[in-house]
Amino acid sequence: MKKWVSTVGSLMMATTLGLVGCSSGTQAPKQEAGGTSQVASTPASAAPAAPAAPASKNLTIYTAYPEQEAVVYIDEFKKATGIEAKFVRLSAGETLVRLQAEKGNPQASIWYGGPSDTFIAAAKEGLLEKYKPQNADKIPENFQDKDGYWSPVYVGALGFAVNSDWLKKSGIPAPESWDDLLKPEYKGNVTMAHPGSSGTSYTVLATLVQIMGEDKAFNYFKKLNENIRQYTKSGSAPAKQAGLGETGVGISFAHDILAPKNEGYPLTLSFPKEGTGYEVGAVALIKNGPADEVENAKKFIDWAITKEAQDLYETSKSFRLPVNPDATVPEGATKLTDLKVINYDAVWAGENRDALVKKFESQVRGKEGVK
Repeated sequence: MKKWVSTVGSLMMATTLGLVGCSSGTQAPKQEAGGTSQVASTPASAAPAAPAAPASKNLTIYTAYPEQEAVVYIDEFKKATGIEAKFVRLSAGETLVRLQAEKGNPQASIWYGGPSDTFIAAAKEGLLEKYKPQNADKIPENFQDKDGYWSPVYVGALGFAVNSDWLKKSGIPAPESWDDLLKPEYKGNVTMAHPGSSGTSYTVLATLVQIMGEDKAFNYFKKLNENIRQYTKSGSAPAKQAGLGETGVGISFAHDILAPKNEGYPLTLSFPKEGTGYEVGAVALIKNGPADEVENAKKFIDWAITKEAQDLYETSKSFRLPVNPDATVPEGATKLTDLKVINYDAVWAGENRDALVKKFESQVRGKEGVK
């Protein structure tokens, strides 16, 4: 059973999953916080009105942020609103699978973090609820969902996390292209997440299909598979493994590479010269989540796009690029404008996710052995 992490009282307190499911897809009527209804005098034959229930001060979240990051953000949300939030950490692909399984009775109200193409796939299946947050007009239009199912919270480009000690020992330069990863000297020294479980790795898959075309891209992944050391569940794990010397190269988003590099791990960050894809990290309201949390969930989305929330990318040293133009860009973060990025079509990627993942599992590698 996945653990829920509460931000009350300590940095990382684990609690067991103790959520009360909503048995209906309808929302409860809005109640005044802490208040009770004043019942007027009624005829003896009329039943008295029931007192209004106090508004919930709770919120349950599925998040793709690493736990140490999620704690920072969700603690700050509590300080700003007084709302108690607890979360479970799942990769974006795992969240999608969880929402599919819970469609009749979702156990969380918010999905926070992960590439927008996975959110687009979820919206296509009717798993998300439309919501436009307050001050959404501040966010650049090119980052926003025109259909209104999710809101952008950060951006980041794909790159290569390379163990610097391994480079010195092997005597080879850091990879500068996707094709470099196919070289014999990389055999058993490349790690990436599985696109069936990881939003990061699905973005890798969709990026190469958009660069090469589907047939050439799948031929590429079949060759790359021969050099793969391990497929992981989480998209940030390959960068961590490279930092620890457990693999030579990990494919991850730049912010997930810069974070351990900043902590002192021996990592070199490089980018493919053919062009790289990028994510627009998102937050969304889960359709038919716990009814008493709906208003709190909306407050969370409102908060997540504010300058105050996105300034936390700097203070937490996560190196994510904020989408709110008033927020502080973390020092040392890699900007999209500094890279050769492709015109990544997240809508196409989201709409074709199921077919591409199934093809990857049947032609390249299934999920067996994924850790």
